[in-house]
Amino acid sequence: MNYIGSKYSLIDFITETISSVAGGGEGRVFADLFAGTGVVGKTFKQRGFRVLSNDIQYYSYVLNKHLIENVPPIDVEMFAYLNGLEGREGFIYRNYCAGSGSGRNYFTDENGRKCDAVRMELERLKDRGEISEPQYFYLLASLINSIDKYANTASVYGAFLKGVKKSAAKEFRLELLPVIDGNKEGKAYNENISELIRKVSGDILYLDPPYNARQYCANYHVLETIARYDSPELKGKTGLRDYSGQKSDFCSSRTVADAFEDVIRNADFKYIFLSYNNEGLMPFEIIREIMQRYGDYEMFSTGYRRFKADTDENRTHKSDKTVEYLHCLIKR
Repeated sequence: MNYIGSKYSLIDFITETISSVAGGGEGRVFADLFAGTGVVGKTFKQRGFRVLSNDIQYYSYVLNKHLIENVPPIDVEMFAYLNGLEGREGFIYRNYCAGSGSGRNYFTDENGRKCDAVRMELERLKDRGEISEPQYFYLLASLINSIDKYANTASVYGAFLKGVKKSAAKEFRLELLPVIDGNKEGKAYNENISELIRKVSGDILYLDPPYNARQYCANYHVLETIARYDSPELKGKTGLRDYSGQKSDFCSSRTVADAFEDVIRNADFKYIFLSYNNEGLMPFEIIREIMQRYGDYEMFSTGYRRFKADTDENRTHKSDKTVEYLHCLIKR
């Protein structure tokens, strides 16, 4: 997925740095508590760590429920059957497709109907016990990952495009995510980190919080609705669901430092790593000052290209590149 803050392009830097400081993974616990699309967590699962994954967004939880908890073999018998379903006019078509009269153009009518058909059938199969929990989350995660490729947006769901772009016009096909081999004892959570950090413990804690004021719950609200399929009340031109319970304190300059220190103070982990870039809401000096209160601090950095949505060319940026810092604390 083309995801804001994804660490896909930085994974080698992250894994090599963490390994050089904290060592290998057999029998150790690695917590990825702002998991997003699961790039970091699944990498450490493959390296033998028992991974604890968490995100307050339910679509992220679904992705990580599959990537972290599922292990081969997983039965994929339903895959061809789901791809062969006829489209249905469900919640996605009625609220996010122009042909329904909703005024929203997130998906073509055909792709919206197909998404509904697959999503509704997954729920029916689960409720009737015709697929197991691992199969359900495997197929639902694959639906979320697949449908995103056909979204008629400028990368995020804060707005839809008036016309239909080339990738969105293609006929939707469900594609299976990989089943990640590795440690078989991982666990995925769907909680606020301020509550979860008081209940988990381990060896390495990796933190990749939001860097700026953009709330993920607003940027990916359509994926949240597909994942939950809970027929929420929608508001406004873009059809936003109520996300008041998912707002992050890390997205406000007023609350971010206190929220960060609360996590560090209550973390029962020896090694703590924070990914943060040079344009984040929390200044470098504040991060260093907070982490130094709790143990031995070190910092690593690398340059990388800025995330760009289709409309970024209309914004003014000082640079095409940013600096990614990996702050390290060995907690006393």
